[in-house]
This record gives sequence, C-alpha cells and structure tokens, in this order.
Amino acid sequence: MTTLTLLFDLDGTLVNTDALHLNAYNTLLARWNRSIDIDYYKRHVMGFPDEMIFDKLFPGMPATEYMELASQKEQLFRAQLGDRLTPTAGTQRIFDFADRFDIRIAVVTNAPRSNATMMLNALGLATRFDTLVVGSELTHGKPHPLPYTTALERLGRNATHAFAFEDSTAGVRSASSAGIFTFGMLTALSEDRLREAGAHNVIRDFEDQRLWDRLTHQLNAQHDVASR
Repeated sequence: MTTLTLLFDLDGTLVNTDALHLNAYNTLLARWNRSIDIDYYKRHVMGFPDEMIFDKLFPGMPATEYMELASQKEQLFRAQLGDRLTPTAGTQRIFDFADRFDIRIAVVTNAPRSNATMMLNALGLATRFDTLVVGSELTHGKPHPLPYTTALERLGRNATHAFAFEDSTAGVRSASSAGIFTFGMLTALSEDRLREAGAHNVIRDFEDQRLWDRLTHQLNAQHDVASR
C-alpha cells in the first residue's frame, strides 16, 4: 500500500468560485456604499479566515459583530450555488488515480463546513475523500500550518509523502510551512506570486503533465523501496 497522500484546497482549487465570492462580498458591502475589486480579493480575501478578512474590512468593529456579517456573506454565497458545479479539469482523473492506488485524500479548507458540504455535493465529490478539515473549527486556520498538519494526523500520514494543491497565498503558506510539497494552482494568481508564497511547482489544472510526472515518479520511488 502506498503512503502517498493528496491534500486539496476547495475554493479555487477543486472548483473556481472566486466570482461568486466576490459578488457575495460586494452585495454585503453595498449596505455601506462600499465594494472591493478583484485585486483586493486576491490579496486580502482568498484563502484567509473570516476573522482576518472582516477585521481588515471593518477595522475596530468587535468580532462578535463582524462574524455575524461573515455568516450573512456565506448565505449570499450559497444562494448562488446551483445543484451542480463544474470541477477543475482533471479532478475526476486524479480522484480515480487515488482510488486505483489506495491513496488517501483530504479536503482542507477555510470555508465554513456548510459551504464545503454544499460544494462537494454539487461537485459529486462528497464520498470521494477520507477526511474534511475546516480551518474555522481549529485553533488556527490558513495561513497557519495547523489545517494541514491536522489533515495528516487524521489520515495517519506524514508530510514527506504528501502533496497539497492550493490557489491562494494563504493556502500555499499553510501547506508549504507544514513541510508538504505544494502545487500552486494558476486559477487566479500568477506563478510568481504562488512561488513567492512557497509553492514548489505550479500547474494549470489536474491534467497538467508536470503533476503527473511528479506523481508517477513518487509512486515508482515508493515501489522501488518496497521491492528491496
């Protein structure tokens, strides 16, 4: 049995939901005649936990107040989701690959569990992974490494044989600082920004040959060690 482990972020990695999130934030902020643009979203929202996002949006506001706003924003986001979402290209392929070689999978996200569950159901992936780690349910969310170290602990695996997939700077920092080889997803950010955050390699999607070369190499290396 392989000890290879695959750890996936959700928003922007398994599915591109950035436009839906941006719309939800701007619907909420319109109450104050405010809005954010896509650059602000990429720099200060993508991948970060709610407390960091809303503390920056509403400096000085007590956390008890902005967490209610965060909840309202997530309701606005979920209201835009349909019964089906389109997964990132190659998602079915890599999940089938994991099944074939008995590779354990975790989804590691800062999204609220209600969002994550709804999205995974709409993607048809709700039964395709071994554990779901929600950053807001831990002491620290991304960019802290705790979500990823928690995933490894739950799966009984270690960082040496793990790969993470992330599209945000916060997510890349979280995974790479946990000692995991991290693929930056070119969903929204440039290769330079992903690498600056700690990505070891970058890929367009799960069909990217750079990904499959690395996975094949890792499997072959494990097979060689087991055969000795």
